[in-house]
Amino acid sequence: MNDYDVPAGIDVLRVFCGPDGRHGNALGVVRDGRDHPDEASRQELARRLGFSETVFVDDPERGHLDIYTPGLRLPFAGHPLVGAAWLLDLEVLELSVGEVFARQDGEFSWITARPEWAPPRTLERYGSAAEVEALTGPPPGEGGLYVWAWEDEAAGRVRARAFPRRGDGIDEDEATGAAALLLSARLNRALNIRQGRGSQILTAPAPDGTVEIGGRVLLAVQG
Repeated sequence: MNDYDVPAGIDVLRVFCGPDGRHGNALGVVRDGRDHPDEASRQELARRLGFSETVFVDDPERGHLDIYTPGLRLPFAGHPLVGAAWLLDLEVLELSVGEVFARQDGEFSWITARPEWAPPRTLERYGSAAEVEALTGPPPGEGGLYVWAWEDEAAGRVRARAFPRRGDGIDEDEATGAAALLLSARLNRALNIRQGRGSQILTAPAPDGTVEIGGRVLLAVQG
């Protein structure tokens, strides 16, 4: 099943698209979670779809969501929440980790989250954007890896790539909101991140320790 060959009732979004509307990380959204009532059936669908994440909507008014990679369930992930908030036009998403606030600002969709909600991963700084570009696949090792380098440090512009290294068929993540959140929190500054082939993620840390993550969302397939 390719990225956009999906069953009826599933929308496909591209989240964190570039300024030209291209790229972004594909997201499957199951609008009626009752069609897949248990964790096993949801995990199987997420595996068959093959997106880096698939989100199941359990309550579209209250923003109750359930997020899966092809191999595991996640309590929090960036691009599924940015995408779902945009699609459902919600201001609050209710997750097991807490309330995630969302807003729309022109062409950008934003969520506010806490760094401790994000799955742990290694943030590894490279010496130049060219070194990040030169990677031909995941570096050796296990566990999530986010490699990054400054494109323009004064302007907060970053070049990044993400390698989940989970063994679930996703070798590289095109755009990773949770990793961008962690990097922004570590550096304590707003960032303009170019990830993958050309996706764009914006971040803005706040004094209370939260971080806003924003980007463009486009509807690729209406289920």
